[in-house]
Amino acid sequence: MEHTAKLMIEHDCGCVPVVEDTQTKRLVGVVTDRDLACRCLGEGKGADTRVSEVMSANPSCCTPDADLQEVEQIMAMRQVRRVPVIDDQGCCVGMIAQADLARENQAVGNREVGRVVERVSKPTEEPRSPIDVGVRPH
Repeated sequence: MEHTAKLMIEHDCGCVPVVEDTQTKRLVGVVTDRDLACRCLGEGKGADTRVSEVMSANPSCCTPDADLQEVEQIMAMRQVRRVPVIDDQGCCVGMIAQADLARENQAVGNREVGRVVERVSKPTEEPRSPIDVGVRPH
């Protein structure tokens, strides 16, 4: 986990994709700063903990041709702040964050960004589960 945390520092990000291997880049999960805090430190695990013990497996993803409303829907329905972008082979080709939606004012207005932030941040009593929103989970 130490390497993952260092990647977050180096790239100034709060989410790192986890891939099968560096050749295929097939997405198998993501590790967020929250995963590090709650599933690692909060459970008393150390820096040598394996990524597979802490990662969120099978994240909801979108494809490069998805429109921003689809991404917005995934964020709101799954209450996540980042959505991996995968190609037809399931390879990670990028990541879209809430901040990206906020910066893309021409495509998504401030009202829509505010609505996504509100829905993503809404407390939930139910555990998160996969929701079919027209994109492939991986």
